Amino acid sequence: MKNLLVTICMFLAVFQANAQFYKTPFAHTYSVVAMDENTGDMGAAVQSHWFATGAVVIWGEAGVGVVATQSFVNISFGMRGIELLKLGYTPQQTIDTLLATDSGREFRQLAILNSKGEVAAFTGKNCIAEAGHVTDKNFSVQANMMLKNTVWNAMATSFKKNNKLPLAERMLATLKAAQAEGGDIRGMQSAAILVVRAKPTGNKWEDVLVNIRVDDHTTPLVELDRLLNVHNAYNYMNEGDLAIEKKDMQLAKELYAKAETLYPNNEEMKYWQAVSLANMGNLAEALPMFKIVFAKNENWRDLTKRLVPVKLLTVSDTDLQKILKQ
Repeated sequence: MKNLLVTICMFLAVFQANAQFYKTPFAHTYSVVAMDENTGDMGAAVQSHWFATGAVVIWGEAGVGVVATQSFVNISFGMRGIELLKLGYTPQQTIDTLLATDSGREFRQLAILNSKGEVAAFTGKNCIAEAGHVTDKNFSVQANMMLKNTVWNAMATSFKKNNKLPLAERMLATLKAAQAEGGDIRGMQSAAILVVRAKPTGNKWEDVLVNIRVDDHTTPLVELDRLLNVHNAYNYMNEGDLAIEKKDMQLAKELYAKAETLYPNNEEMKYWQAVSLANMGNLAEALPMFKIVFAKNENWRDLTKRLVPVKLLTVSDTDLQKILKQ
């Protein structure tokens, strides 16, 4: 019954998608869908000279797969592609099914990867040149309206070469390779990276590992790189906090150091690191950090007072005064 309802909903979406063909966004672009061979995590990344390309091109769900739908975008291919994968369709069967009733099929470019690492792609004959794709083990790269017809091969070469990088960084390197080869003939405007877990946790809010978008920027890949570093820095901070909870101060220091390397001089990170150290009784190390933060913004000193009543700062009155005097 559930499968029947899903099928009916998808058929209704087909009619709506075809009726809206001439209203579809022009997300002419380059993208990658891929799997991390070591973890099984899956991801997609995209750049385009179009506003907020990440909102329409890349889709994914933990334990299921990822989709990139582009060129004259049929946005419904994102959600419908994921639903077909859930029903057990292979990526190629999913593409065939999505295109079968799409009157604009030859204007579409589409790539799909499932949780087994199986991948398929399609480039319609009416996609604006230069357009093409490369599929290989655990990944597909695709591009249309490029300056040169060598872009997608450069992307494939980059993805294979950077196999030691984490998935998000590897896909970002793939986008950079496309841009270095000439990229979109129109230039750049937006970019995005999405990474989902190999297996669902049961909590959807925990299933997305990376979801970063740059919706409008003169150099979106540079900004995407910066934001990915910030994302990773906060991950190290969170892991450092967990290490402190487990009373592993050495590990916490190492993780905090990694965070600061990726995102130096950030008040927020240094402040909460100081709070965590103070709560663990390491006031001597925390005080210089408080001093640096307070010197940048007096509001942090006022915030510190507010942490005590809600027990986010658990120090004695004497130690609290030492902190506030920094």
